[in-house]
Amino acid sequence: MIIAAAKRVLTLLAITTAVFVSGAGADDINIPDMGSPADAVLNKSQEAQIGRAIMRSIRMSGQVVEDPQVTEYINDIGHRLAAQTNEGDHEFTFFVVDDSRINAFAMPGGYIGVHTGLIDASRNEDELAGVIAHEIAHVTQRHIARSVHANSRQSILSTALMLGALILGAASGDSDVAQAGMAVAQGTAAQQQINFTRSNEYEADRIGIGALALAGFDPHGMSSFFEVMSRQQLSAPDERAPEFLRTHPVTTTRIAEARARAAEYPRVQSDDSISYGITQARLRVNAFDTPEKAVEYFERRDYENQTDIERYGRAVAYQRAGRDLEAVRIFEDLVENDKKVIAYHIGLGQAQLALERYAAGQATFDRAVELFPRNVPLIINYGELLLQLGKADQAHKMLLDLMNNVPPTPEQVRLIARAAAMAGDSAEAYYYLSEYRLMTGDLVGGVNYLRQALAIPELQEIQRIRFEARIDFIREFMTEEQLTQLQRSKPVGMTARTEN
Repeated sequence: MIIAAAKRVLTLLAITTAVFVSGAGADDINIPDMGSPADAVLNKSQEAQIGRAIMRSIRMSGQVVEDPQVTEYINDIGHRLAAQTNEGDHEFTFFVVDDSRINAFAMPGGYIGVHTGLIDASRNEDELAGVIAHEIAHVTQRHIARSVHANSRQSILSTALMLGALILGAASGDSDVAQAGMAVAQGTAAQQQINFTRSNEYEADRIGIGALALAGFDPHGMSSFFEVMSRQQLSAPDERAPEFLRTHPVTTTRIAEARARAAEYPRVQSDDSISYGITQARLRVNAFDTPEKAVEYFERRDYENQTDIERYGRAVAYQRAGRDLEAVRIFEDLVENDKKVIAYHIGLGQAQLALERYAAGQATFDRAVELFPRNVPLIINYGELLLQLGKADQAHKMLLDLMNNVPPTPEQVRLIARAAAMAGDSAEAYYYLSEYRLMTGDLVGGVNYLRQALAIPELQEIQRIRFEARIDFIREFMTEEQLTQLQRSKPVGMTARTEN
């Protein structure tokens, strides 16, 4: 599966790169850019195209964590940091990769991936923020484009192919992926060109530490995490180095410089947010092979001696093990102790509905929605449960309100498509499925779903106008190859109800 995904990303990158290479002559590519010399080789639009292509393949590999509470947290902390280094020139998407290796990576177009292993290994929120800030700086300082520019004799196509192979290999944990991609991209010579240089790493440290301080985190969080990784390697030199050290080489000099840089800012005594603890707990529960092992882990200490976060992890473990009655009791205690934590309300409502206490479960969610309107994890979880209860109209209305006010993820768009289909609104279901395909980079599939919507006999005129206008808009961004494929293809042959 992973090798197939590598082939897909290489194909996508080849098509994407061919578009912006063939669209300009050699003279156009070499026109000087007064803002950044890197733009002469790889501009921000091109970086975004490459990033979307790679992101699509990572999603298709099934390794992106789709837990809305985890996704919400990593985006909150990421955008909080990005706001301190970004003047509106970059858009960011933060996501979590289901991988126990300790690592994080930046991709073209502002896509920042964080491994579950890194979140678990961080000792506090400042350390996690330090790593994310470092990756954000790689994007804002355009280290990828600058590395490509440093060796302009290498073709953009070969560089893009190599870049996609290496990043996909890093995300998948399979070295064969990177090796296969590098072979396709004409050997390993280009690897030096796209690897971050030592100066890039130091610059990312400097920018990242400043972002940490300005965002209210301890600026020493970055050097603290570097020290942890370095000590881990020194204590077990015969073992494979942590993945973070393999992709971000850390030396004693670099640690010392990071410490000195952080010392220029006031020391911040920050406490970990509840969301940080909840995210760690949820990921730890899912990391165990069986629910029973997760329960055993969270039962190591007596309940009376546990923190609220430990109790939350215990309750989630009970949920996974089907022990919902015990979970309800814990969630009730947690909500009673602190009504401001949305995760406690979500857990309580889920456990109540699992026990078929439908009225109580819906009342719990309804109260939470009043307290936290348009909170993404809350609405997504409630919408899923409403669909299970056969209340598709209510779910569709609630999810549509959320999507119209908060940018959704592809999986969230697919959820609203399911709600629309179950509510009997086939035209809108096809429209949402079209948007899902577009968000994952499948322009042809997106148009074909709109074609299916247009074929519905009872389609309203306003919908017809909207769908046709959307098709015209999409076609403007399609390559000649995609337009040919669209002309030859038939509309997607599944019903809106079946793509789940």
